[in-house]
Amino acid sequence: MEPEIKTVVVLGSGTMGNGITQSVAMSKKYKVFMVDVNQAVIDNGMKIIQKSLGRIVKKGKMTDDESKAVLSKITATMDFESVKEADFVVEAIPEIMDLKIDTFKKLDELCPSHTIFGTNTSSLPITAIAATIDRPESVIGTHFMNPVPIMKGVEVIKGRMTSEKTIDRTLSFLESFGKKPCVAVDYAGFVNSRLLNLYMNEAVLSVMDGNSPKEVDKIMLYTANMPIGPLRLLDMVGIDVHLNIMEILRKEFGDRFRAAPLTRQMVSAGHLGMKTGRGFFEY
Repeated sequence: MEPEIKTVVVLGSGTMGNGITQSVAMSKKYKVFMVDVNQAVIDNGMKIIQKSLGRIVKKGKMTDDESKAVLSKITATMDFESVKEADFVVEAIPEIMDLKIDTFKKLDELCPSHTIFGTNTSSLPITAIAATIDRPESVIGTHFMNPVPIMKGVEVIKGRMTSEKTIDRTLSFLESFGKKPCVAVDYAGFVNSRLLNLYMNEAVLSVMDGNSPKEVDKIMLYTANMPIGPLRLLDMVGIDVHLNIMEILRKEFGDRFRAAPLTRQMVSAGHLGMKTGRGFFEY
């Protein structure tokens, strides 16, 4: 019988990393390490978690003491060797295959034999990552949605070599802190990214046709009952992130995933969305 999951390590403290860290810590069931290579990024990640918890307290959904209890579960650190304590690792680093492979090789060397390796990739094949280490059966896709503390869905991707034991333990782990795991097949982009990025790409092409971003979003909000417009969502995701995903999907599936020329132009201009203060809208 495998050891109980008690310690979780989240690699990355950016938007996804700090969101995953907060979500896991809010269960109060796990000790959580949030690991990154840059102290300033770590500090910013912790500030975001504190602000998020503060908003929950203001809404009356959590007390100050409960917020402090959540924060007490989190250790933010640059010490990668924290993974030696991990029962479950969630990797949430940039979508660069070589970087992910290098990271998983280090995890393979340092982590206990029972550790599950989850990757938060939104587009890279799980099997290709798993094949580079000695225990591919322990690698699984755990694609969280942004903003993580609010979005319940997690796309779970079984690689070709992922064991049934890893799948079962992952599903139970995600459910233990209120997530709704949904299983997808391991092809680039899985289900969420394939459908969502095509949708956002068509919205960009609609702007190129002469439609205003505001009106495109209004149309989808009020005629399709979408909770957020595609271009506002694109600004939230990051236009550079979207372009990178489209390149991965185009390589796998062909020209139906060709990114709109306007997307490339905006990335070249540094208009990447909310994180730069300007995308299809200004912030």
